[in-house]
Amino acid sequence: MTRDTRINALIGTGHFLSHFYVLCLPPMFLAWQQAFDVSFAELGLAVALMSGTTAILQTPVGFLVDRHGARAFLVGGTLLMTLAMALMGAATAYWQILVLALVSGIGNSVIHPADYAILSGSITKERMGRAFAIHTFNGNLGFALAPPVMVWLTALMGWRASLGLVGLLGIPLVLAILLQSRMLTDQARPAAAEGRQPGGRELLLTRPMLLFFTFFLLSSMAGGGVQSWLITVLHTVHGLDLAAASSALTAYMVGATAGVLVGGYFADRTSNLLVFASVAVVLAAGLVLVVGLVAMPGPAVIGLMLGGGIALGASRTPRDMMVRDAAPPGQIGKVFGFVSAGLPLGGALTPVPFGWLIDHGRPDLVLVLVAAILVASLFCAGGARAAHRSRAPMAAE
Repeated sequence: MTRDTRINALIGTGHFLSHFYVLCLPPMFLAWQQAFDVSFAELGLAVALMSGTTAILQTPVGFLVDRHGARAFLVGGTLLMTLAMALMGAATAYWQILVLALVSGIGNSVIHPADYAILSGSITKERMGRAFAIHTFNGNLGFALAPPVMVWLTALMGWRASLGLVGLLGIPLVLAILLQSRMLTDQARPAAAEGRQPGGRELLLTRPMLLFFTFFLLSSMAGGGVQSWLITVLHTVHGLDLAAASSALTAYMVGATAGVLVGGYFADRTSNLLVFASVAVVLAAGLVLVVGLVAMPGPAVIGLMLGGGIALGASRTPRDMMVRDAAPPGQIGKVFGFVSAGLPLGGALTPVPFGWLIDHGRPDLVLVLVAAILVASLFCAGGARAAHRSRAPMAAE
């Protein structure tokens, strides 16, 4: 096993667990309602606390990662996540679940800034795109596997033992990171000869970083719209039965996950990341728009949504590589912590307004707006790339 492969395995497993743990909670809701006699709103608060804490803390943690190094934070964050999840299985009151969800969110906030800082410093340049793709793929796989695995484990051994088991799975990973820590190289630091680097707050408020944040935000808004409302739209607007509509969503999710690997392969083989990402996003927007506007049989819809998912997934690694290229030496942690905070925020913004459209008799507009948001995200990506290149000569002077 090569050094790059071992690094990808370590970092990717941590990313898998961070996403897996987020979606461990919803399958627990019915059991928790019986155990603790709480409302659905209170149950939703557990997920909101975990995800919200992660989103809020990613950027501050990114500053700490850049200042003190990523490895210690990766170990500590992973340990917090795993222990919090395991302890949920021993909770005797719902307030304890909420506290542990918050603690898990604190641990989870470390993952993106620490992972990208380590990958940038450890992986050979020629394989960086594929490493970023594997990282994203593992996170998506964690999201996909958590609900069915937790439902199966809960039926087999109950919710307490299930949470204890999946929580403790992170302990071997923490030990592996400690044992292999010499292999994990932190990001490169700026050389004294490179001149003054922008301060952290100054950097994050530059035009390129704000546009990259908006690019991530809009991409997540579009994806959240599809994930939340595709089944309803296909059933309501085009009369597809629920089985076919659900299969179309599954095809989209499978395509989006597999497409990440396609994007990583090409990211290592093209010098124009923006062109590749633009073509992929336009293709995805076009396919989603056709599905929204044209009534078709179920197999055709499933095929188009699979293609749209692959295209959108393929755009993600070039997107991440463009952000990496724009990050000054030694500041990758805060940059990725900041821009990737747009992902949970975007996912939270679209379900309600799109649901409002459906409530007011316009479900036909949902996928049209998704396509429009995807196209709008390209203007942010292009503007960020252009602004970064215009700033680069000035920084060198």
